[in-house]
Amino acid sequence: MPSFRHEMRFEGQGIARIAGIDEAGRGPLAGPVVAAIAVIERGAAKRKLLRLIDDSKKLALEDREAAYEAMVSSGIVQFSVGEASVEEIDRINILQATFLAMRRALQSLTQQPDIVLIDGNQLPPQLGCRAETIIGGDAASYSIAAASIFAKVTRDRYMAKLAESFPGYGWDTNRGYSSAEHLAALDRLGPTPHHRASFAPVRAKYAETAELL
Repeated sequence: MPSFRHEMRFEGQGIARIAGIDEAGRGPLAGPVVAAIAVIERGAAKRKLLRLIDDSKKLALEDREAAYEAMVSSGIVQFSVGEASVEEIDRINILQATFLAMRRALQSLTQQPDIVLIDGNQLPPQLGCRAETIIGGDAASYSIAAASIFAKVTRDRYMAKLAESFPGYGWDTNRGYSSAEHLAALDRLGPTPHHRASFAPVRAKYAETAELL
């Protein structure tokens, strides 16, 4: 389970406002990449709320939704989200698009943090804030775990809504990842404007279409 040990390490250095950042959607074939930033008022965080917060990948859909709603209604978790579009992913690559989404999430936060804890081992360039990476941070830090939930739920809801306009790909369940259902639909229906043309399975479908013309 996550803890506040990383946050407390910086608090011991006199750093007061500590945020966590994480992303969702680096691997899918369709849809944007979404990043979220979260700041938890540690002194006011109740055990009942903290028990709900964990690495979003470890939580079932209903548990992620419950954690999301509980954090929002608690009034002690400030957060914002940012995204990079499919067009931006194809133009600058998924890593740079992820960094862009992180910068946008930070910029849209009402009160800027003193330091940001980031899941992984790569710092986004030109973040505009002191930052430190933590490998496996979404399982170690409450701030990063909270951000992972906000990012994941936001993106999942977006893909479920998008599935209503583009039926057949199963985005309401596979969220754009390369499941057997999604790959079969890509073969059957072809790519949509929401598919990432720079990703190999989608790029291959565009190449097949071009050969037939």
